[in-house]
Amino acid sequence: MTDVTRSVFRTEEPLAVGFVLLHRFTLLPFAAFVDCLRLAADEGDRSRQVRCHWTFMTSAGESVLSSSGAAISPCERFRDPAEFDYLVVVGGVQQEGDPRDTAALAYLRQVAAAGVPLVGLCTGVFALIQAGLMKGRRCCVSWYHHRDMVQRFPDIQPVADRLFVDDGDRLTCAGGAAAADLAAYLVERHLGKAWAMKSLNIMLLDEMRAGTHPQPQPVVFGKIEDRLVRRAIAVLEQHLGEAIPMEVLAERVGTSRRHLERRFRATLGVGPQKFARDLRLRYGLWLLHYTGKSITEIGERCGFADTAHFSRHFRSTFGVSPSEMRKSADSPGSAPVDPFFLHIHDA
Repeated sequence: MTDVTRSVFRTEEPLAVGFVLLHRFTLLPFAAFVDCLRLAADEGDRSRQVRCHWTFMTSAGESVLSSSGAAISPCERFRDPAEFDYLVVVGGVQQEGDPRDTAALAYLRQVAAAGVPLVGLCTGVFALIQAGLMKGRRCCVSWYHHRDMVQRFPDIQPVADRLFVDDGDRLTCAGGAAAADLAAYLVERHLGKAWAMKSLNIMLLDEMRAGTHPQPQPVVFGKIEDRLVRRAIAVLEQHLGEAIPMEVLAERVGTSRRHLERRFRATLGVGPQKFARDLRLRYGLWLLHYTGKSITEIGERCGFADTAHFSRHFRSTFGVSPSEMRKSADSPGSAPVDPFFLHIHDA
């Protein structure tokens, strides 16, 4: 039996997790993960490290700032990897040209050589890639960072249609609230389902979502060369709940409406207004398949004035009403819906 296997199925000893916090790390996935451990570690909400132990580490043991400006202190210097069942690296804001934390990358390689499973939370997966530890591995990343990863690491095949991926001694998570699901998954593996559910219930989360659960924010998925069109699509992706006037969209990206329309038609074959509506309808399609929200709620969430308006455009686009689409989605053997809005291929 390998060391990894012993770690995976050991239940008589506490679960020990080390955290490597990189500069401007994302606070929510870190907090969601560590709070799940904290609540599973003890009876009630007393926070004693009884069933779970955790250690925060940085290159020199210094305090570290999150992307929101909140600091974590105290932190320790990197410790012997053998002390941990898992080593979790939490990444920071991704900006081209930022210096790499070479000491942290060297430590990640040391952890991997020691056979300790590595967990990449949010952009922590970028650090695992930079350390040379993801070759031939599946790699889960948020849809929001997917394009950045493809551009920076063209040899990597990222997965952006699920919450997290367990690839044995490499676990990667899209980040956000999904970090709580991954932490609960590991708590259940080591301590049992009752302790995982105890944590999630106190965190006001109904249940643990599986790693294969689709990410809740579909996206335009593919390569678009025109930078102006890319910027406009990024704005639309982040405002799926509202119909942005085209004049406002053009102003946001620093151009005129007429010029933006020309660039959209040249790049995508449709104008920005239709493209934006199709995005919101595709989001509605995704919500129909993967959530229990009512059709009225879905129409509102997708930025349509009323249910009739949403249903009319939905039928025009997909050939059936939202209620008919939901029935077909619930039918046994129905084909799954691609979680992404569009696949844009190179010409």
